[in-house]
Amino acid sequence: MTASAVGTGVAFPAQVDRVGVEQPHEAAHQHVAGAAPYTDDVPVVAGTLHAALGLSPVANGRIVGLDLAEMQGMPGVVAVLTAADIPGANECGPIVADDPVLAELAFGPDGTVEGRVRYVGQPVLVVVARTRDQARAAAALARTAVTIEPEPPVLTAREAHRRGDYVIPPMHMARGDSAAALAAAPHRLTGSLRLGGQEHLYLESQVAYAVPQEDGGMHVLCSTQHPSEMQHAVGGVLGVPVNHVQVTCRRMGGGFGGKESQSAQFACIAALGAWILGVPVKVRPDRDEDVQVTGKRHAVESDWEVGFDDDGRILALSATMLADGGHSADLSGPVMTRALCHVDNAYWLPDVSVDAYCARTNKQSSTAFRGFGGPQGALTIESVIDDIARHLGLDPLVVRRNNFYGVDERNVTPYGMTVPDNVIADLVDRLVEESDYEERRAGVARFNESSPVLKRGIALTPVKFGISFNLSHLNQAGALVHVYTDGTALVNHGGTEMGQGLNTKVAQVVAHELGLPLERVRATATDTQKVPNTSATAASSGADLNGRAAQNAAIRIRDRLVAFAVERYSVAADDVELANGLVRAGDRTMPFAQFVKAAYEARVQLWSDGFYATPGLHWDFERVQGRPFFYFSYGAAVSEVLLDTLTGEHRVLRADLLHDVGASLNPAIDRGQIEGAYVQGVGWLTQEELWWHPETGALATFSPSTYKIPAVHDLPPDLRVSLWESPNTSDTVHRSKAVGEPPLLLSFSAFLALRDAVAALGPPGCLPPLRAPTTPEALLEAIDAVRA
Repeated sequence: MTASAVGTGVAFPAQVDRVGVEQPHEAAHQHVAGAAPYTDDVPVVAGTLHAALGLSPVANGRIVGLDLAEMQGMPGVVAVLTAADIPGANECGPIVADDPVLAELAFGPDGTVEGRVRYVGQPVLVVVARTRDQARAAAALARTAVTIEPEPPVLTAREAHRRGDYVIPPMHMARGDSAAALAAAPHRLTGSLRLGGQEHLYLESQVAYAVPQEDGGMHVLCSTQHPSEMQHAVGGVLGVPVNHVQVTCRRMGGGFGGKESQSAQFACIAALGAWILGVPVKVRPDRDEDVQVTGKRHAVESDWEVGFDDDGRILALSATMLADGGHSADLSGPVMTRALCHVDNAYWLPDVSVDAYCARTNKQSSTAFRGFGGPQGALTIESVIDDIARHLGLDPLVVRRNNFYGVDERNVTPYGMTVPDNVIADLVDRLVEESDYEERRAGVARFNESSPVLKRGIALTPVKFGISFNLSHLNQAGALVHVYTDGTALVNHGGTEMGQGLNTKVAQVVAHELGLPLERVRATATDTQKVPNTSATAASSGADLNGRAAQNAAIRIRDRLVAFAVERYSVAADDVELANGLVRAGDRTMPFAQFVKAAYEARVQLWSDGFYATPGLHWDFERVQGRPFFYFSYGAAVSEVLLDTLTGEHRVLRADLLHDVGASLNPAIDRGQIEGAYVQGVGWLTQEELWWHPETGALATFSPSTYKIPAVHDLPPDLRVSLWESPNTSDTVHRSKAVGEPPLLLSFSAFLALRDAVAALGPPGCLPPLRAPTTPEALLEAIDAVRA
């Protein structure tokens, strides 16, 4: 760099914040223009074939015959593949090896066929054809091509529980002596709660595109939350080392947990076809096929007994949670672990005993879903609190406050973790004031006294949600940051973008550390050949882990640049500053691009890797004890509803949401996450009903015509979102907090507000037996029960 390239005596502008400010989603301009490419939009290579799945029409049975001749003779069909064609392991289970890619099937030496199907919709075979339509037409013949001897299916968790058949071993969490404390309690109640499952219904269906590479390699473009797991699954199915498999994901059109493990089946099927035929193969099921094949949120039935005092303080709790795990283990182990770890929600439980069972049924394998078991566990205790309050004739808010965790005492969870930063009482106090809760509750009572048909209900519920993967070793991330000689930067990390703004936040972090405008930093597709051994983008930890890894990489580059400036310009490190695309070295100011070009010419390394591992975590799965979370996120919501007692129809009239985001990296994105999570939770609890035929096990709610998610008219006409912004006491990236999953639990307030409306029809102290989802049928049943 020549002397003329350096300005002197120029006032250096203060750094413009790149984090903690509202920034648009990095791909928003592409989304609104329909220009953001997803996996299905990638131009296919010449010679690409298309795969379609032949599904089982039987929930449980033995495969005893297979006649593929008609299918093989269909127009355009190139191959029909079964489990017998898999060169490696017929397995895609994320934890337990019990989840076949294609239904178990083997041919005997005499030509006999032996296999088994586990649920209606299980993939039995794969048709590979010239076009997608040709493949689908041939795959539809699977009903007659496969001969199955049906056996009685197990279709309810209760039936499987009676048989003692579980996908994972039963789990137990305990503290103190709940039996003795129950016996000594002044008041005791028993109750139950039935929570249905939930379909992810992401906008983009499952899709994978496999392209063979040189020397036995395979490149799989896949819509997935977990590229590394796809890499391992494909390697296992093909029987090749993992370094032969590359998995890439630019973005997903939604995931919600449904693309954490469930995408493996489709990645493996595309790779299998490409491996055997030596040409690219793409698989994209239609919506109805996607829903019939893939897993859902775990449905959970909870039974409990609680002991409490005159003020509603819980003295003892004994509970059993029974989940429907479907046909395989999938992620049921960590899901039920998180359910156990959220039974307390925001409340101190001195003596507690909780058993968790995950039953094996002939249904799709239950899997990850936003909240990952936490909502099922936490809503159990919220229902207990609600029953205690109604039994004692108290406002449920009073009982909740009486049971909140403390700050210096009563602050250790049943699994042995101290709650270090409890803000729930202060947060709830603020929400009570901002939402006019007291006045509105009185108004609801006045309305109900004068309205015989329409009833209102209101509820305030809190949230305490643990942040980190339960499995400690998953709490790690890597990233790469490159700085180019034109002054731009590129970041690649192990997280995946599914619309939640992860790439935006990570780019903000990098821009902040390098003193660059955000538009000068670009995030690229997640790729197993760039950052290896990644964890799933799940557990609300995407920004926590990947943001910190990218920050680590950017700081390394910044430190090298500062050292270069110190040597080149003979200044102290404190006299070097990078901000707003400029560099100050003493009294010299220059453009960042000019500075990094000089650094490059001086052979300074302008790229770096970064790594982050969450500290202080430990967990004993056998004892269900330890510190599984780095910190907690908090929140609270008030929902007010209107119920038509003649039809069971209802509306959420108003929702006030206050959620803890720490020192937010991007308040605009966080508000969007809070709104979306609340509405998705309301959908789960009020209208999204999964229904399987009670005899055949066929899923009837497999399309938007039969499975109803919230639409625009289901939004509360008055929806208010506020952020509780206080720096995280734990050392997270810029002291921010996770915001993906926790706000889904704010929807509890809508469910319990409906319960409040139903209770207005019964005598004082009645306990409405309301199940979720609160469909009109469920509400009318609860109304009849309280009137009886």
